[in-house]
Amino acid sequence: MQKILFMGTLLLKITTPLLLLESWRVLIVRSSMENGVEKRELFTEEELREISGLKRGDDYVEVMCGCTSHRYGDAVATLRVFSSGELEIACDCTPGCDEDKLTPAAFEKHSGRETARKWKNNIWIIVNGEKVPVVKTPLLKYYNQLSKHANGSNRSQNGKVCHRDEFLRCTECNKERRFRLRSTEECRIYHDALANVHWKCSCIPYDKVSCDDEEERASRRVYRGCSRSPTCKGCTTCVCFGCEICRFSDCSCQTCSDFTRNAKA
Repeated sequence: MQKILFMGTLLLKITTPLLLLESWRVLIVRSSMENGVEKRELFTEEELREISGLKRGDDYVEVMCGCTSHRYGDAVATLRVFSSGELEIACDCTPGCDEDKLTPAAFEKHSGRETARKWKNNIWIIVNGEKVPVVKTPLLKYYNQLSKHANGSNRSQNGKVCHRDEFLRCTECNKERRFRLRSTEECRIYHDALANVHWKCSCIPYDKVSCDDEEERASRRVYRGCSRSPTCKGCTTCVCFGCEICRFSDCSCQTCSDFTRNAKA
């Protein structure tokens, strides 16, 4: 009888911690569920350690960021990183600034940065009290994955997604201006410019171009960045019919809406 009691006590001591552990596991899983959808952690605590202004949302994280102009100083803002790979910046350079949905490239220009078009190096994050280029942090992990896994047939021989340069004519001076389409930000700039029936030279966010500037020579315009042929007039390598780099889920135009709907199907 004593042996049975001893074995029962021993079994209870062994199983109790296991039951408690399982109970805690269930509680943790339940706490991570909301409306039947399980949340996943975008970044680990280790990845975001010592980053200033950190705030976690359902499918995004926010951190303090900024861009420095030698003339105007620091423009401080909030960078929001979404699980989809999209990046959104709300500027706080002045108390009255209402720019709250800027792309990194647009924020770089808005800040007055002299050497634009290098936003990955020019936009900084505060890590352990120091300004660190965003490219040297884990925050571009999903942005890089978006670029890497963008679908579509427009891939060069090395596997990289390729969009050729496009041109748009100014409604004031009638000159054509070049748009580079090497990233999501650049594709969005061209996409929005194309939809603007009153688009003009001064609307370009990353180059200080005015109607007084000369138009590109015709001999130069034939080079549009195709990886197959420098003077290509359009092929399946450089002409994209829709991918995650040049179509946008937050845009309500018919082209983007159709792509988003078909991608989810």
